[in-house]
Amino acid sequence: MKTTTKKEKTFDTVKVFREIKEKIAKETEKMTFAEFKEYLNKNKLQTAK
Repeated sequence: MKTTTKKEKTFDTVKVFREIKEKIAKETEKMTFAEFKEYLNKNKLQTAK
């Protein structure tokens, strides 16, 4: 029987993504659709070229 040792994560992607998602949800909670569109355009990620 093989036993494996679990390596400790230095970066947890799921945890970070959830934190970001919750932050955005709080910031946009009471926005109208027009305000939300403006928020998305203002905070758009830049793609690498």
